[in-house]
Amino acid sequence: MNKVAFPRVDPSILADDGDELHFCSTCAFSQACMAQGMDKASLGELHMLVEHVGPLHAGDHVFRVGDPFEAIAAVRAGTVKTYIIDANGREHVLGFHFPGEVIGLDGIDGDTYPCNAVALDTVMLCRFSFPKISVLAGKLPGLQQHLFRLLSRSIGRAALLAGDWTADERMAAFLIGLSRRLEARGFSPDRFQLTMARTDIANYLRLAPETVSRVLKRFQRDGMIAVDRRELELLDRVQLETLAGPVLRS
Repeated sequence: MNKVAFPRVDPSILADDGDELHFCSTCAFSQACMAQGMDKASLGELHMLVEHVGPLHAGDHVFRVGDPFEAIAAVRAGTVKTYIIDANGREHVLGFHFPGEVIGLDGIDGDTYPCNAVALDTVMLCRFSFPKISVLAGKLPGLQQHLFRLLSRSIGRAALLAGDWTADERMAAFLIGLSRRLEARGFSPDRFQLTMARTDIANYLRLAPETVSRVLKRFQRDGMIAVDRRELELLDRVQLETLAGPVLRS
């Protein structure tokens, strides 16, 4: 069966709240819970900490710099962009977050959020009280380990583009990384929408907007991708992965 293309939603992607044993299909913690063989009581205790938030619409903020840090949130549907504004008023995109991924982890070290998080399209969230989930993580080693993995993954993505990579390598790594993240949550790995603006992609990749447009056009001309506005299809994964290899292995 063909997988749905992100961000389109069907029942297999945005499920209901699960049942007495399972969370929804996009839950950021369900994999850790089930892998540890947690019983109903353990699952139920975690579920009690969940607050459903949304829908948020494009431009709505989940949190802003300086807001009190009280919770982390798992994206259930849509795309969230995190960013900061420097002293000169310039925006710096820190990342894009998709279903099953967690935002707010960088607030753990302080009492406030150090960045802004804004919805890029229609977004649904599951909000977890961090003080409560921390207490529960002390009782459930599997949950604690999963939190550590999420932190590690977040740090790894932040450092991914710090090297002296070419524009082609950066763009290929961005597309392959996005493909892999969406596939892990049940979406098509080859067809998806770029829910962020080209200027946001350029900012994140530390490239000029015209460079992003030029690279995408070249990738399309060389038969690696097909682009129709924000709709994108990967046509030659082998070539893209070869280009992305040095970045993704770093």
